[in-house]
Amino acid sequence: MSDRKKIVIIGPAHPLRGGLASYDERLAGEFQQEGHEVIIYTFSLQYPNFLFPGTTQYSSEPAPQNLTIQIKINSINPFNWLQVGNELKKLRPEIIIVRYWLPFMGPCLGTILRHAKKNHYTKVICIADNIIPHEKRTGDKAFTGYFLKAADACITMSEKVLSDLDLFDKNKPAQFVPHPLYDNFGGIISKEEARKKLAINNEELIILFFGFIRPYKGLDILLESMKILKNQNSNSKSQIPKLLIAGEFYEDDKPYLQQIKDNGIDDIVILKTNFIPDSEVKYYLCAADCVVQPYRNATQSGVTPLAYHFEKPMIVTNVGGLPSLVPDGKVGLVAEPDPQSIAEKIIQYFQLGENYFLPHLRSEKEKYKWSRITAAIFKLADDIQK
Repeated sequence: MSDRKKIVIIGPAHPLRGGLASYDERLAGEFQQEGHEVIIYTFSLQYPNFLFPGTTQYSSEPAPQNLTIQIKINSINPFNWLQVGNELKKLRPEIIIVRYWLPFMGPCLGTILRHAKKNHYTKVICIADNIIPHEKRTGDKAFTGYFLKAADACITMSEKVLSDLDLFDKNKPAQFVPHPLYDNFGGIISKEEARKKLAINNEELIILFFGFIRPYKGLDILLESMKILKNQNSNSKSQIPKLLIAGEFYEDDKPYLQQIKDNGIDDIVILKTNFIPDSEVKYYLCAADCVVQPYRNATQSGVTPLAYHFEKPMIVTNVGGLPSLVPDGKVGLVAEPDPQSIAEKIIQYFQLGENYFLPHLRSEKEKYKWSRITAAIFKLADDIQK
């Protein structure tokens, strides 16, 4: 776009932490590089503490430089929703981009947008991480329906979410744009340097499970795969890969710790289960030989573009949008979501070796530039009739 636009992004951002915040900040930076004015409206209260499964919602990292972030939105205060909505109505941005990832946010975001759009000028583009949540609760459908009626168009980052939109509105303009690369966590460093930082031996074979630990992500399935690998190699001299688990438990950790003990795999599991600050992400990705995503179900995953950025091959399960993002036999391997299949793919991966996948990985990652999503947003906005 040649003309400068005023853009508001509504969603998590600093001082909140996590993948959604990193994405919103990186998207704002891309718009700024393209010459637009950008303000992020984030949450003064995102979740009540009793709804948040982690240790803290807040980042220990410094605020990103050169971004304008307004800490304004209280997700449970309807008076605040009216105030923020009216403020945005008066601000008159050409485009509001709003993240939608959880039905709980539907009443808050839907109300803000309804009031913002009373200026009959602002266009609203939703970036929908999920339409049907991974963990279902009463009110999900009503909350999501309320929110979607306030959005003029949607971008989804998986074809599964694009099809889920049809359950609510078959006519709403929508486009699938793959999740761009998470390239804001620093550059690639050597495996040796990364492992030195994490106190991991250079001779080890390391597979990485990265990110928040929640039931749908299938860590328990992967732990069963590790048991299979250990049992298969007990009478041979083959090296057994070690599993590096890097991420915070978003559920009770006791069943997982008991499973590790019962499976007798304490010696091949490395637990780094605190929240991983942005400044340390590169060490975990670069220390690994490959990344494993043993999900039970998925739309898309923020771990995939992270692995692409750090040029780490992936083993993913054949669920949701994962296989389309990880072409089998090129940038990684696709397994069925069961322990035996995942174990077989881990063995196959090390037989092929990391260098087998790297040329494909480096060419495939070119598809995931941030300029693709900004271009899609502007195209959708141009097509919306006010």
